[in-house]
Order: sequence, then C-alpha cells, then structure tokens
Amino acid sequence: MMLLDKVRDKLQGRDTPHQTIFSVMLVFGIIGLITSFVLSVEEIHLLLNPDAALSCTINLVLNCSVVMQTWQAQVFGFPNMFIGLMGFPVVITIALLGLSRVAFPRWFAIGMEIGILFWTLFAYWLFFSSVYVIQVLCPWCLIVTFTMTMLLAASTYYTISKNSFKLSAKPLAAIQKFIDKGYYQLIVASWVVLMIALVIMKFGSDLFS
Repeated sequence: MMLLDKVRDKLQGRDTPHQTIFSVMLVFGIIGLITSFVLSVEEIHLLLNPDAALSCTINLVLNCSVVMQTWQAQVFGFPNMFIGLMGFPVVITIALLGLSRVAFPRWFAIGMEIGILFWTLFAYWLFFSSVYVIQVLCPWCLIVTFTMTMLLAASTYYTISKNSFKLSAKPLAAIQKFIDKGYYQLIVASWVVLMIALVIMKFGSDLFS
C-alpha cells in the first residue's frame, strides 16, 4: 500500500495533470468547436444550394460536399457536426475547471475518459470510412479526428495520473516508468504519423492535384 501511495503521489505531484493536460484539452476543445461550427455552416450552404462551392472543396479527393451527402455523415439522423457543437463546449468547460484546479471525483474522470474514448472511436470509424469506403476526404473532418486523438491522449494521461481505475502498485509503477521514458508521447506521435501515411498511401499524388 505504501508503494502504491508513493507512485500515486509522484504522478499527481507533477505539474502536467493540472496545467499541460487541461491546456491541451482547452486548445483542442476550441479547435474542435470552431471546426464543428464551420462544418455546420457549410452543411447549411449545401442544403440551400447543392451545387455550392464549399471552402473545404479543394479537389476530387479533398471534398467535403461529397462526404456530407453520404449516409455516414448523418449516422444519428442529423449531421454529425452537430454532435461537435454540443460536445466540444463540454470539453472546454472541463478544461477550464481543471485549469482552475477543481478536484474531479473518480466517477467523473472515468466518465470523461469513456465519453472521449467513444467519440474518438466514432471519429476514427468516420475516418476509415472516408479513406476506404467513400474514398473522399473532408479536410475539416480530418482536423476533428486529430483533435479527438489529442483529447483522448490528454484524458488518458489524466486518468492514469489520478489512478482513476484503481490499478495496483506494480502496473502503476510500470506505467509511470513508461511515461518517464517518453514512450507515451512517442506512441501518440507515431499513431498520427501512421494515419497520415495511410492517407498518402491510399491517395498519393491525387491529394495535391
């Protein structure tokens, strides 16, 4: 028990959980909200004029209007970007409370992690659908996917630092060592690079034509 307390205190004693983590959540929450708003405006333009030239229509591969007219763009019966308009303000609020050093209860941290994980998986389902099924990309949607990736990375770091899932001393110490060596950040960066590589491998020079 003393070892567990020592590891937990070392993790929680860092500046990262209250400053860097919630700063990251705030920045990407704002980016996600702005992106969702722009997509919502573009959706309205498309509804009013199906032939409208949207700001994110760049070429045959990077074309929001094509993606917006697929069933994947309205999975729940309304445009997906409306979810962002509702969800990202919640993320921003959590980030501001965190920066104010509000002590979140364990159930709240777990709920935050589960919620962000769910919507990150949803964003990646849309990403892979765009790449391999629709075979057209929405630039703004790619930003949302990257945003959710960073939010998941931040929230996971937070729940680890608070030991929200009540890990025992040995696995918690192993995770701390893993983080100390910079492997956590390396995994996040490698994942982003992998997603970029998949897009380039799929579309190649057509991305820039």
